[in-house]
Amino acid sequence: MPQSRRYLLISLCVLFAFALAWFFLRSTTPVVPEAIKRGYSEALTQARAGQPGAARVLYQQLARPDLSPKRRVWLHAELPNYPSPQALKLAAADLQNSSADVRIAAIKSIGGLVPSGQRSLLIGPLLDDSEQSVRSAAINALLGLSPDDLGLYFGPLEQAIDAWEQVLKSQPESAETQYQLARLHLHNSELKEAQQALERSLQLAPVNLPALVMQIEVLDKQGQSDAARQLLAKQLKAQPDSAYLQHALGLWLLHHGQSEFALLGLSKAVEIEPNNKDYRYDLATTLHGEQELEAAQKQLQEIVQRHPADRKARVLLINYWKESGQLQNVQILLAQLEQLNPDDPALQQGL
Repeated sequence: MPQSRRYLLISLCVLFAFALAWFFLRSTTPVVPEAIKRGYSEALTQARAGQPGAARVLYQQLARPDLSPKRRVWLHAELPNYPSPQALKLAAADLQNSSADVRIAAIKSIGGLVPSGQRSLLIGPLLDDSEQSVRSAAINALLGLSPDDLGLYFGPLEQAIDAWEQVLKSQPESAETQYQLARLHLHNSELKEAQQALERSLQLAPVNLPALVMQIEVLDKQGQSDAARQLLAKQLKAQPDSAYLQHALGLWLLHHGQSEFALLGLSKAVEIEPNNKDYRYDLATTLHGEQELEAAQKQLQEIVQRHPADRKARVLLINYWKESGQLQNVQILLAQLEQLNPDDPALQQGL
């Protein structure tokens, strides 16, 4: 074959290969409509505000292959309020995202979407993630689950905890590293070690309230309830306007069977921070436990009014209204829930 013809054939083969590659890349890369590209900010606003159609546009944005990691993280923060098979599929897909920040956000999403007994199957594989920050997020998401809930991941979790403990001990000492060490010790029922880590954390940051409240929990677990009560009283005397401490007092009293007194602390926390939905939710459930159904309903109504996207409060309010026979209110909230997310499991189950 003449050399010129050989070069011609080689050139044609190369061109054909490029054309074939271009065709496959073009056919496998989804084309995102311009309307969806422009709709990110609106979708995020709808999801945060609990507006009709929020779930649909939230899912549309998370399904985009061209979205930046930062934007995906923001969307994942809203996803637990809009559960459905599609939401779980999107969150599970992002567990494989190339961005560590997105994988961490997806772990948190799944923590809010999936019951604890099923969570380990999805999150467990990330205990072996290449990034320490992702492994730590996976550990945090699985801490507190029973051995039965962890299933096959009970052993891997213990190994990951041991490895993370060594990492924390090798880092420069800080209030946060000591606090995290205390959490791991508490998980392993190493109460003396947890107490020592918390004392060191509080020496480094005396106003570290989460560490202080965990210290009260550790004292309780060691049978030192009087010491725990005195420590809490001392801190409340020094910081009477701390909603965090008032809430902790309410939960402590509730844990010790003093629900009537617990209401005082929980109510005070809500009074100090009226926009804190977690404090108000705990107050509502405690009121319900004291058979004060109407007062509990009012607290949940306040959450739904202040935080329309809060599904947990909305679903519990539906249950409380059903309990008191207020079926018209039930229908109104169910209709609102359907507008937000027609695939919500609560609707599918005929709540």
